[in-house]
Amino acid sequence: MNPPILGTMGSRVRVCHRHPYSAFVSSGKSLYFFQELSPNIRRFYTPNPSTRPSLVRICLRHIRRTPSQYRSLSDMAKRKLEAIDAPQVVNGAKKANVWSSPGTAASDFRSDVVTTPTASMLQAITNTTLLDDVFAEDPTTNDLEKYLAQRANHEAALFVLSGTMGNQLAIRSHLFQPPHSVLCDYRAHILEWEAGGVASLSGALVKGVVPENKVYLTLEDIKKNVILGDEIHGAPTRVISLENTLGGTVMPLEEVRKISAFAKEHDIRLHLDGARLWEAVVSGAGSLPDYCREFDSVSLCFSKGLGAPIGSVLVGAQKFIKHARWVRKSIGGGTRQPGVLTAAARVAVDETFGKDDNGKDGLLEKSHVTAKRIAKNWTDMGGKLSQPTETNMVWPDLDDVHCSGDEFVELGKEHGLRLLAGGRLVVHYQISDEAVDKLELVMKEIMKKRGQNGSAKRQKVGEREYK
Repeated sequence: MNPPILGTMGSRVRVCHRHPYSAFVSSGKSLYFFQELSPNIRRFYTPNPSTRPSLVRICLRHIRRTPSQYRSLSDMAKRKLEAIDAPQVVNGAKKANVWSSPGTAASDFRSDVVTTPTASMLQAITNTTLLDDVFAEDPTTNDLEKYLAQRANHEAALFVLSGTMGNQLAIRSHLFQPPHSVLCDYRAHILEWEAGGVASLSGALVKGVVPENKVYLTLEDIKKNVILGDEIHGAPTRVISLENTLGGTVMPLEEVRKISAFAKEHDIRLHLDGARLWEAVVSGAGSLPDYCREFDSVSLCFSKGLGAPIGSVLVGAQKFIKHARWVRKSIGGGTRQPGVLTAAARVAVDETFGKDDNGKDGLLEKSHVTAKRIAKNWTDMGGKLSQPTETNMVWPDLDDVHCSGDEFVELGKEHGLRLLAGGRLVVHYQISDEAVDKLELVMKEIMKKRGQNGSAKRQKVGEREYK
């Protein structure tokens, strides 16, 4: 039985006599009202995305037509909506509402972690299910997990709160009895950027390997550093963890297949930190299922580059994911109503990466073109690159032009850009053309000053970069 309706509201603002402080507006922003409902009343309503009137006008109309004893919620809702619709002020400048534009992300080259959620993600959030994932009861979350498992050519998947959590769950679930060690690139996220999680959570030694080609690990690198057999002085290699992309460079699919075959031959588990695998796929290196099928587990990030507010997914075999769910709970990763996160994640995958296995119908390819344009501009000016530009990252060699990290950052600020002292430029899909033009001006100023600061060296202390 539906609660009584006060007034003739085409927008369906409803107030229950027994619950005078609960109301609901059926519209794209109805979540703000829906949260005010008591649990007993909440079940009567589901957001209706087709009704999108001006909510502020609705609130005012509601105040006029509602007896005074029921107005407190209307006033509160009005204040909430005015705050939502008001222009945001960031660094002293007015910006559009964060849901309808990238905001400061449009001029932020520090990392693709700064990408912001979109209006379509908000709409998905307002229409999501709000059930419990610890009990595996939330349909939106379950559907996302099945969807990503299918797209990655694996049996099952598990939603996690971050790429770090996905990597740590994978390694912990692959390791059962010490002594054991994990082999990875010396620059790997699991080694350098996850607060020693492999040691503290899994009790495993992590061995970082410097690739001979200085770009990506090869089978020869693995063979020279893996610990096999009965040599009791070293911790046997139980997991090989690869990362693709790493520093914006791609690990070729053919090399992955060689390492995968070697790992299977020696009963070693193969994990992929695929936070930016989307970028490798869009570059044309191989399809999403082609890469993922070579690994026992893969972590894929929804937030880094795709723009979802929070979350990653871990894919693997059914038995492996069942164990990972257990480990996730043990470290506080279980969530009660994750539909507000997984709904946005699904939109991020389908819209930003695309529904095609090669990402050709998504939004990432343009950022690769822009990155190559920036790299070409830099080299045409006489600059050098410290790493090749294969996806969406550009690495201008600041040492070569005698530009310190602090100077690089300050020049960016003068032009309204956010840059890192380390020199890495990440061209995510929300970077604007205006920001690219401003970056070119920064590069020209650096080249103009070249030779004037001959002894200046790029600052090394404190330049750790966003991952």
